[in-house]
Amino acid sequence: MTWRRTFLLATGVCLVGMARPLASHAQTAARPHKVGILALGSASGNAADVQAFRERMVQLGYVEGRNLVLESRFADGRTAALPALVVDLVRLQMDVIVTITTPAAAAAKAATASIPIVMAGSANPVGLGLVASLSHPGANVTGVTNNPGPGFVLKQLQLLKEAAPRISRVAIIKVNHPIEDAAFGAMELAGPQLGVIPVAVVHNASTRSELRPLLTQARPDALYVFPNAINDLYPGAIAAFAAENHLPTIYGGRGGVDAGGLLSYGVNWLDLRRHAAVYVDKILKGAKPADLPVEGPVKFEMIVNLKTAKALGITIPQSVLLQATEVIE
Repeated sequence: MTWRRTFLLATGVCLVGMARPLASHAQTAARPHKVGILALGSASGNAADVQAFRERMVQLGYVEGRNLVLESRFADGRTAALPALVVDLVRLQMDVIVTITTPAAAAAKAATASIPIVMAGSANPVGLGLVASLSHPGANVTGVTNNPGPGFVLKQLQLLKEAAPRISRVAIIKVNHPIEDAAFGAMELAGPQLGVIPVAVVHNASTRSELRPLLTQARPDALYVFPNAINDLYPGAIAAFAAENHLPTIYGGRGGVDAGGLLSYGVNWLDLRRHAAVYVDKILKGAKPADLPVEGPVKFEMIVNLKTAKALGITIPQSVLLQATEVIE
């Protein structure tokens, strides 16, 4: 072997040896970002939410299987199941955990102080201790809140009364939660002025089969359905009860109206899920959750189901129709 061949062979071996760590580094740098989604609801109930988040991530340049891995966990309305689900996401070493609903955010915060958490909607993040303040979250939690302000539930009741002036006794379908308890208290105080009597119908996922007798016992002539993961599990059952008993119903999200309810008025939930993706993108690019202010809802929607109105024998006033962002005919 000539000295030239020996030199070239030795040089080649060195270059190969140097290339190995470089290739390993390139593979590490190209590792897909791992984003977990934790939801209190069900896979079917949150399908549109996850899809909205996924589509916004695509717009921001993320492609599943190439530079993004999504891991979704659903509690099917069982708050007690959230801790184990989030522990699983922590074990899988997520880069960011996105939470849908306040209980999911609380479970994630309790499970990790190091993995960034992005709320894709939370009712009262400051009051519940999820963040130090909206402008300076201060730890590993940030995102968007779905809280439109204390008077919003009264506006919803007012719309229901305006659409169906003859109603008086309104069953408020809720769960035991500080936010909904406070909202119901405001409804009770404003009831005489609005011309309605709010009656609490409190349930949870384990008493799902008891909802119908609870509603019957309340003797309502209208329904108000809080937007929460428990009610979202079965909008069809509530809409069916309303239809059978000819009850005008207002929801905080469009799912109930799509199922046959009369009205919905609330924040645009899918917009909140999309905006959560913007936070995830910023964090994956190096931003710290503590430095990203929590933002409130900016888009609202009101949907009127005229087919249901006709079935109920109700003529929706023009004053209500003019406020609608969508009318189902």
